[in-house]
Amino acid sequence: MALIRPFRGLRPPPAMAAQIASPPYDVVSTEEARAIAAGNPRCFLRVSRPEVDLPAGIDEHSDEVHAKGAANLREFMAQGWLAGDTAPRFYVYRQRMGAHVQSGFVAAASVDEYDRELIRKHELTRPDKEDDRTRHIVALEANDEPVFLTYRSRPEVDGLLEEVERGAPEYDFVSDDGIAHSFWVAPEAMNPRIERAFAEVPMLYIADGHHRSAAASRAHRQFEQAGRAGGAHGSFLAVIFPHSQMQILDYNRAVTDLNGLSPEAFLARVRERFGVEPAPQPKPDAAHRFGMYLEGRWHRLVARPGSFANTPLGVLDVNILQDNLLAPLLGIADPRRDPRIQFVGGIRGTAELERLVDSGRARVAFALFPTSLDQLIAIADAGEIMPPKSTWFEPKLRSGLVLHPFF
Repeated sequence: MALIRPFRGLRPPPAMAAQIASPPYDVVSTEEARAIAAGNPRCFLRVSRPEVDLPAGIDEHSDEVHAKGAANLREFMAQGWLAGDTAPRFYVYRQRMGAHVQSGFVAAASVDEYDRELIRKHELTRPDKEDDRTRHIVALEANDEPVFLTYRSRPEVDGLLEEVERGAPEYDFVSDDGIAHSFWVAPEAMNPRIERAFAEVPMLYIADGHHRSAAASRAHRQFEQAGRAGGAHGSFLAVIFPHSQMQILDYNRAVTDLNGLSPEAFLARVRERFGVEPAPQPKPDAAHRFGMYLEGRWHRLVARPGSFANTPLGVLDVNILQDNLLAPLLGIADPRRDPRIQFVGGIRGTAELERLVDSGRARVAFALFPTSLDQLIAIADAGEIMPPKSTWFEPKLRSGLVLHPFF
């Protein structure tokens, strides 16, 4: 069962929602965050990336930065830019990106279920990022950004989403990137029905937000150790979408050198492991096919039968590329830590891969076929871990529409 709860959301007045809402902290650099927040005192990056209000060059992970985030959150509340709901509620968040639409419940998910693997993971976390987000949550005494969860679509849950959406949205705006955002406050009377419907959902899965969920668990333990048992920190902020509505884009790779090989020698080695032919287009059109950009030309690579295991992880294209090319030919044994590899989200297109290689910042780049939701769920159910940067979800959740406070 999936244990979710309504909560007293801390959120902006409708007239300010578009001005406050911002991209999530981990898709913008400090420099980009400063540019976005410039001239907008209500920009939520002042809470999620509070170094924007401190001198350039400051360590974004320092105690001073985390303290500034907490101070800014209190200032937002003092100014009336964020205010708490008077009763626990569920919310619905819908996004439209071109023809793609996704709607999900915003809820408080259980830390205990996360700890007991009833909210399943598919990625490892980096300790430094986990440390930083834990300190951020503890300083704010709130979850300020949601974890992106999914479940296998169920008619009874999806019907409740549609019921809420028949009402007028609390927020309805289009952000600078062209994404439409709509947000509803579910009627309080629906709380028991929503909880019961999710109690029949056998499993939740983390789509995006492994560091946020891991940090929420660690923050919960810290609050308990400090004598604050039984608080709202036993839950974390989540948006929960049905798997049938979610969109995964490709997550591509670029490598800075050819591991001492000439382009001709490298291509010959690749031919030993893959079928290689001229690419009719840069993007692969099916699983187990890859686009490779080398010396100004696109090649299509086709995985050879028997070169990968027939397991949920083995058939994953990012794993096939890693095991058959990146590690044995380019010497990238640990893509989580090797500085020679760059990861390029599919939203940036194959033109970005060409730009990296043509500019000399990379020697070779690879375009991958997107991982599917069914693959993600199968890997999580098998207790396996994907290689890093296997999934790129779009659209990204906007931050600042609702917070989950512990105070």
